[in-house]
Amino acid sequence: MSQEDLLKKKFDELKKKKKCGFISFITAGDPDFNTSYKILEKLPESGVDIIELGMPFSDPMADGPVIQKANDRAIKNKMNLKKTFGLIKKFRKKNKITPLVLMGYYNPIHKFGIKNFINQINKNKVNGVIVVDLPPEEDNELCLPIMKNKIHFIKLATPTTDKNRFKKIIKNSSGFIYYVSITGITGANYKSNMNLEGEIKNLKKLTKLPIAVGFGIKNKKDVKKLSRNADAVVVGSSIIKKIEEALKKKYNKIKLTNYVLSYIRNLSSSL
Repeated sequence: MSQEDLLKKKFDELKKKKKCGFISFITAGDPDFNTSYKILEKLPESGVDIIELGMPFSDPMADGPVIQKANDRAIKNKMNLKKTFGLIKKFRKKNKITPLVLMGYYNPIHKFGIKNFINQINKNKVNGVIVVDLPPEEDNELCLPIMKNKIHFIKLATPTTDKNRFKKIIKNSSGFIYYVSITGITGANYKSNMNLEGEIKNLKKLTKLPIAVGFGIKNKKDVKKLSRNADAVVVGSSIIKKIEEALKKKYNKIKLTNYVLSYIRNLSSSL
């Protein structure tokens, strides 16, 4: 099965079960490589359907303070793109069926080298890529070479994306559409967008791709509410907040891992 098929198969399974998917985001190497791996390996059995793994970067401009701090912690522990692929390699030795998507910014990829990046994606069975700061005007840069290799290039749309812009976005887009629920940064409250349900319905008229909604989803109630219209919900900042809380409480690595996974199980149980 190709990397593309694994993600498609997952959404097909969810659709068949009439179930909304649960996508969790964690930053690779946060708070350190080993703890990050311990969380990563247990995500599927904690109710996660698709994993989004953040590539640590020093200037994550779309992210709020919680994810910014996660990037800082990872970078302080010498995490980089090479080690991120090492983390995925370790994960794939045990798990070959859970779709895994890399999310981040173009600068580390550019520095790593596009050919090298695509080689590593293929080698480590990554199913898709989300690059926050590459607009459709730059598709030749990374999007088209990635899609040529049968890997999904997932794009973002926001409440300010009009119909014409959206058509431009989905022209070279696959896997799913990541719909940013708010005009703001990660971790802000999605409830500030009163038209969210209508916006999701409108997007579904324009594309057959699944719609995953993220930014600002904090609890079971949020997950349950958004699952009525979205094909998947994405939770990131509030998971990383649990890592931060556990560090402040000076939990040891095992207790920290269990604390984070318990929270994820609680969220996924509402779907």
